[in-house]
Amino acid sequence: MADGEYDVVVIGAGPGGYVAAIRASQLGLSTAVVEREELGGVCLNWGCIPSKALLKNAELLSLIHRGEEFGFYFDGLRVDYAKAVERSRKVVDRNTKGIAYLLRKNKVEHIKGSGTLRDSHTVEVAPEGRVLSARNIILATGARPRSIPPLPVDGELVMTSRHALEIRQLPSSVVIVGGGATGVEFAYLYNAYGVKVTLVEVLPRLVPNEDEEISQQLERAFSGEGIACMTGSKVTKMTPVPGGSKLSIETSDGAQEIECEKVLVAIGVQANTGDLGLEGLGVSTERDFIQVDGNASTNVPGVYAIGDVTGKLLLAHVAAAQGVMAAETIAGVETRPIDYVNMPRATYCIPQIASFGLTEQQAREQGYGVKIGTFPFQASGKALAIGETGGMAKLVVDQKYGEILGAHLIGPEVTELLAELSMARLLEGTTHELGWMVHSHPTLSEVIKEAALAADGQAIHV
Repeated sequence: MADGEYDVVVIGAGPGGYVAAIRASQLGLSTAVVEREELGGVCLNWGCIPSKALLKNAELLSLIHRGEEFGFYFDGLRVDYAKAVERSRKVVDRNTKGIAYLLRKNKVEHIKGSGTLRDSHTVEVAPEGRVLSARNIILATGARPRSIPPLPVDGELVMTSRHALEIRQLPSSVVIVGGGATGVEFAYLYNAYGVKVTLVEVLPRLVPNEDEEISQQLERAFSGEGIACMTGSKVTKMTPVPGGSKLSIETSDGAQEIECEKVLVAIGVQANTGDLGLEGLGVSTERDFIQVDGNASTNVPGVYAIGDVTGKLLLAHVAAAQGVMAAETIAGVETRPIDYVNMPRATYCIPQIASFGLTEQQAREQGYGVKIGTFPFQASGKALAIGETGGMAKLVVDQKYGEILGAHLIGPEVTELLAELSMARLLEGTTHELGWMVHSHPTLSEVIKEAALAADGQAIHV
């Protein structure tokens, strides 16, 4: 017999799960969230938040290395990476406590343990064996790093991002397998601390989901910083050697061998769906990812899924948006479909990358008449003043109506600049409005105005 009856039980308290639980409670639904590890999930504890804390350290260190340019001189500089990790854990702890407070404030019961579905309205929590009755269940169990046969993860020679965020002693050299957001962020971090970094990406370019020009600019920036980028390449074998590993790598120019102290595998994730009891309920999955409709509903009535476990778009803010949608759907609130194409994406290496929408190639393939507006940061007064002139803003624009089909930025603080373009897109703004709107001078945001003007052949400063 169930010892607790709820309108909603959420399994998983990551950025999707805890947001869904809070929103459900705000809407008057009795809610519990079941979490076997720490509140905040991978993002807060072993992903987004600690990595950004470490990347801030790397940014400061990179600036120190350029000290003479600004008239600063350092003698006997000491760098303590363990202290950086310690700071990142303090940031995590503060955020975790903040989520616990928000759950209490919103009267969401936090239950520690692993949730399994007995049926579509019953959750059993291990190891205590507590049974919860729920009118609705939201699955928010996330995903974990994926490995490949040539590189068995042991946490020592071969790491995932989770291991990498916990080590306090940096290796002398590392090969990072995977040139997506996680791979390039760690490449920048390690390189700033003096680690010899090699990036191996099986596809023809780094950050392959971004616009091709953005990839090209990142590869140039990384090469200039001494990061070796091997695109169109894959690891075929690993052999342990004294002090590390020897990797056999297949490239377009033939086979190569590289020795390194550690290997970081950053090639994607697999869904955490094992032991959830999905098979017994007949919940539809594909490659272990739970299949959902536009309202985050599975094929089983009363069972919803959100976040990375759905495989829709593996971003924390997407999980949160799905969580709100699921809670509001359950409460009978009218919702608006999530636009995954125009969902903002952010990568926090230096230079930063931010984008949404269609790349230039995708827009042309879909038959749009396309015009392009670009503006380089080297023509920005603010960028020159702060000494960060690499990168550009690129707008992919519908030639007929002037609407923004895609925005692709690389350069200083572009992850903060993208929101203006997202709002313009949401409100169906055009390059005309963006170019007309007055921006403060000097600011980095002026590159957006100028890129919009450039799309219409009216740029002033380039």
